[in-house]
Amino acid sequence: MADWKIFQGSQASADAKLAQLLAVDPPDWRQFVDAEQQAEWDEKADQKYWQKLRQIAAKKTRDIRRGETFRLRIEAATPDVPSTEPTPPENPYAEVIEAVNAALYLRRPLMITGRPGSGKTSLAYAIARELNLGPVLLWPITARSVLQHGLYEYDAIARLQDAQLREQLMKLDEGEVDKTKLQQVAADFTNIGQYIRLGPVGTAFYPSQYPRVLLIDEIDKSDINLPNELLNLFEEAEFPIPELQRLSKSGAKLQSVESAEGETLQVRDGVVRCRQFPIVIMTSNGERDFPPAFYRRCLRVNMPDPSEAALKTIVKAHLGASNVERFNDVIKAFVTAQENDEFASLPTDQLLNLIYLLAKQPPSATKNVEKSTLQKLLFNPLGNSGGDSGSSGGSPP
Repeated sequence: MADWKIFQGSQASADAKLAQLLAVDPPDWRQFVDAEQQAEWDEKADQKYWQKLRQIAAKKTRDIRRGETFRLRIEAATPDVPSTEPTPPENPYAEVIEAVNAALYLRRPLMITGRPGSGKTSLAYAIARELNLGPVLLWPITARSVLQHGLYEYDAIARLQDAQLREQLMKLDEGEVDKTKLQQVAADFTNIGQYIRLGPVGTAFYPSQYPRVLLIDEIDKSDINLPNELLNLFEEAEFPIPELQRLSKSGAKLQSVESAEGETLQVRDGVVRCRQFPIVIMTSNGERDFPPAFYRRCLRVNMPDPSEAALKTIVKAHLGASNVERFNDVIKAFVTAQENDEFASLPTDQLLNLIYLLAKQPPSATKNVEKSTLQKLLFNPLGNSGGDSGSSGGSPP
């Protein structure tokens, strides 16, 4: 029997995995395509849309790099770089891989909780890269974020300015204005869709043959109302655009709007309803709790702190195998430091920063790394407001 896992955490892009995802029917309570939407489906237009999306994704080299270097599989220790920890019975990230696949099958959002720097955000880019799902739609959350901004924005000021400009042009015309020109002006004025731009969330729920990857980053920083605002969207997978619904009642069934990437999309009857539920990754640093109703609509998993073997795999992916061997003691010191409650909040990127800087120096300058000013600077707990880790209890062990 073939492996049921669609996402493997293997970095390599595999169209076969995407085909496997589309071949899996969602549970009947998570199916969103009705007969009317199926009858009006424009497959050719959607194919062109995805061709453009993949062209856009191919130019986002930083996103590609994030997806390729993210590691959810641990490489076995080599004889040259022995590990001080016993061989783990299984991949420590196995639970994360299982959770991603469960979310794919169930068409549910996935909330990833973990310490800063543990790789929560990079997971979304790894999924998009491995399944070839185009550019990640990013919605970074702040205390002032509201769902409306994530769904779409209506530029009423631009519409008013255009209306005033048309009025001035009409006054400048000499003689009578012909009927055709008046009809064209009226049509332009009622084309409200040209002033609407879908946000990252709205674009993710646009009907398409493939699911988009939506990253809602640091949702625990949101206002208390945002999780409740998301409940209906996650359950019904659709949202209205009232400005377009009013036009729909007067006969304008199709309206063109702009996507988050700037592509032109057609919205029917003023409602955006997904065809494939997006792959929604929500990250949280665990700074707050959420309502039970919100938890019920998503799956939850914790991103584990990387083990020594995992850190070596991460360092190898970003800085090469030679630096794993050269700075093996630095990696061990980082692991030891994290076992100390004071330094438990050290993010993984601080280790990468330190090894990157040390690699730029001659070997003679890195013999006593434990006494290095750079190590004291970078092995600094996130809760320490001072620049010198010694001010809060000394350098890490």
